[in-house]
Amino acid sequence: MQTKPEFRKAQLKRLNDAAKQTQAESAGLVAQLLALPQWHSARTIATTVSGPIEVTTGGIIEAAQQAGKTVLLPRVMPHRQMAFLKDPGSANRVTSKFGIPEPPYVEAAVDQHPDLVIVPGVAFVPATGARIGFGAGYYDRFLAKYDGPTVALVPSVMNFAAPAWPVEAFDVLIQTLLTV
Repeated sequence: MQTKPEFRKAQLKRLNDAAKQTQAESAGLVAQLLALPQWHSARTIATTVSGPIEVTTGGIIEAAQQAGKTVLLPRVMPHRQMAFLKDPGSANRVTSKFGIPEPPYVEAAVDQHPDLVIVPGVAFVPATGARIGFGAGYYDRFLAKYDGPTVALVPSVMNFAAPAWPVEAFDVLIQTLLTV
């Protein structure tokens, strides 16, 4: 079995090579999300602004706004922590050190208790909820303290029958994994 960094490096290449396929699979995965009871009951949705190798989140953000839900986006903080804040809209987002659009930090506006968290990653095991992210541990640290529902949208290139990476005690399992 590869180490996490070895697996992540190889998987990121696979994701880049399959970016068009992931984009093509995005609409079906988003449709599955919008049909979930967890989606319907949530008033606040935490998601990310997707990159080119990820499931497109623009439709999620738009659907949430049309449904009157509040969209929360993560902002990276010191000590590999993450704060969720209301999406200020694309024109008012700032770019993080990782090149990811995020909301400006306003301490009084932090909401660490969204009703639903859509968790990103680079690979998932739907049978167990195992996930490997981009490598900084932000989501695992957040999810260790979060007790609400979690969902991941898993395109075919991210879908694994068993982990091809070490799953460690601090890796938080995702509750619901949607696949193509």
